This record gives sequence, structure tokens and C-alpha cells, in this order.
Amino acid sequence: MISWEHFIYFAIGAVMLWAAGAWAAWKDKTTVGYTTTTLGLLVFFAFILSMWISLERPPLRTMGETRLWYSFFLPLAGLIVYSRWRYRWILSFSTVLALVFICVNLFKPEIHSKTLMPALQSPWFAPHVIVYMFAYAVLGASAVMALYLLFFKKKVADEEFEITDNLVYVGLAFMTIGMLFGALWAKEAWGHYWSWDPKETWAAITWLAYLVYIHYRQLPKHNPRLALWVLVISFILLQMCWWGINYLPSAQGSSVHTYTT
Repeated sequence: MISWEHFIYFAIGAVMLWAAGAWAAWKDKTTVGYTTTTLGLLVFFAFILSMWISLERPPLRTMGETRLWYSFFLPLAGLIVYSRWRYRWILSFSTVLALVFICVNLFKPEIHSKTLMPALQSPWFAPHVIVYMFAYAVLGASAVMALYLLFFKKKVADEEFEITDNLVYVGLAFMTIGMLFGALWAKEAWGHYWSWDPKETWAAITWLAYLVYIHYRQLPKHNPRLALWVLVISFILLQMCWWGINYLPSAQGSSVHTYTT
């Protein structure tokens, strides 16, 4: 049976395939890029699915387990962006970012026990976290594009905003769906849809920050570079919502959303 000790073999295989896809994208070998990147995603998801079966629960409980999903969704988001806009660099960047999260899991593995607290046994738990992880990956791609435009482009043309806008639209849509799933989960587990738990508060702040970006972009005389900075700040807030909350004194012992082993 597959266990956490086998992760390194799946990770190496997936990263090699993603790297091959990134190389193919730079060489304009589109078919090879699609094929190898997709194969890498299948290899990595095979490990996630195997862990799901082995643990007899979705691997979503600990921070390390959510990093598995993020490592999977980053190349997937990169592939979607590449297929839509043909940015040759996106597969390279998504591979590097996925590798960072993979290395964190290799060098600092979390405890992956089968035990799930009663609140996490809700059918809404898995879709809530999975949808959120995909939203995080897509919004991460939008942040990468924003940084590229800020620091490598002296003047940002409106057409260059197409990719950031569309990624934010998709990411925020999935984040909204994830919040709705979370509310249904909270109602079933704790009897209320929303309680302004520290995690929920930061989730609302993050959601509003991306909404500010979308509305600011609609203003006829908006400042393009300021809009990009709003997007970068929104992604920083997202990091606070995802893992930074674990280190806040207000969340210690009171938040039901903090990741523990």
C-alpha cells in the first residue's frame, strides 16, 4: 500500500514531466508541452488518490496535506493559462513554485494519521478545501503575472491586463464557491453558517480585497500600476488567510480552522 514514504518517487516523476513540459513550451512544442505536463499531473494525482485510499479519508487535514493539493493545482493552473494565452514562461514558473511546496513537504513532513475529528467528517469538508486550493493556485498565477508587469514592464498596456483580470475572475469565482461550501460545512458541524472565527474573518478580508481589484479595474481613469499593487497585496492577504492565521495569538486555542497534526 502507498504510504507517505513513497511521496518522493511520485514527486520526482511528476516534476521531471513538468520540467519537460516547461522546456517544450519554451521551444514552442505545444503538443509535447501538453502531453508531458498532463502526465505529470496524473502521476502526482495518483499519489494523492493513493493517500486518500490509504488514509481512508481525503488528505486535507494538515498543512502538509493541503500543500499536496497546492503542488498539484499550480501546474494545472499553469497549463490552463498556457493553453489560453500561450505564455511560454508560465509552465516554468508553475513548475518551480510546485517544486518549492514539494520540497517543503519532503524536508518537513507533517503527521498523516487516519484520525479525523468529527467536524472534519462532513461531506462538505473535501469540496470546500479542494475548491479553495484551486482558487489559491489560480490567484497565485495572477500574482505572478502582476509582479512580472510591475518589475519587468516600464509601461503596462491594457491588453496585458487581460490575463490578470481573467485569472482573478476565475480565482474569485472558485473562492466564492469554496466559501459557500465552507458555510454549509460550518452549519452542519457547528450549527451556524458564519461565526467570525479568525480564519473566517481573514477569508472575508481576502475576498473583499480581490473584489476591490475587480471594481477598481472598471474605473475609466484607474492607475494600472496601482491596480497591480492591489493584486499583489491581495495575494499577501491570501497567504495570511491560508497559513499565516496559524501564528496569530487570536487563533491559538480559539480557531477551529488552524492546521494541527
